[in-house]
Amino acid sequence: MKALVLASASPRRKQLLSQLLFSQPEVTFTILPADIDETPQVGETPAALVMRLACEKARAGWLLAQSQSCFSDVASLNVLGSDTLVVFNHQMLGKPTDELDAKTMLQTLSGQEHEVMTAVALTDGVKTLTRLVITKVSFCALSALDIESYIATGEPMDKAGAYGIQGIGGNFVSRIQGSYSAVVGLPLVETQDLLKEMQLLR
Repeated sequence: MKALVLASASPRRKQLLSQLLFSQPEVTFTILPADIDETPQVGETPAALVMRLACEKARAGWLLAQSQSCFSDVASLNVLGSDTLVVFNHQMLGKPTDELDAKTMLQTLSGQEHEVMTAVALTDGVKTLTRLVITKVSFCALSALDIESYIATGEPMDKAGAYGIQGIGGNFVSRIQGSYSAVVGLPLVETQDLLKEMQLLR
């Protein structure tokens, strides 16, 4: 039997992966967050960065799982990593460092269209499969009160681009072109494809 590990502490990714496996109750997964350096490399494009981070999270999770007694059979071990980045005019917007940073991001996105790039990687320690999903998201115009009130909820502080589409931040989204689940943090169709290609799903 193959073991599936999600190398993420994100409750949103955990929920989405559980949702993806609804028809296959025999397939379960373990949460094992992988801590990596997410600093962009010199000249690295947003797409290259998000792909690299997803792969590094998956590989770091695989190495970490090797040290866990419950994963003694590394030949059956598969680890899933994912990363999400918000991009506006080629500018990468990660998680805000503080409330002022969150305010600046939300002011930037107000009334504009941006891209959300989510990469997912699945590794068995030998082979690593990847997918990149790019979704266009349009924001309505935000007032100063909208931004201040939203930041006061605390929701933006651990989200790329300082908003969560599945939460209060969804009120600001006027249009989406692409994958909603990818904006949340894990593209369901593409992740399912990877699991099937690695023969974890029938």
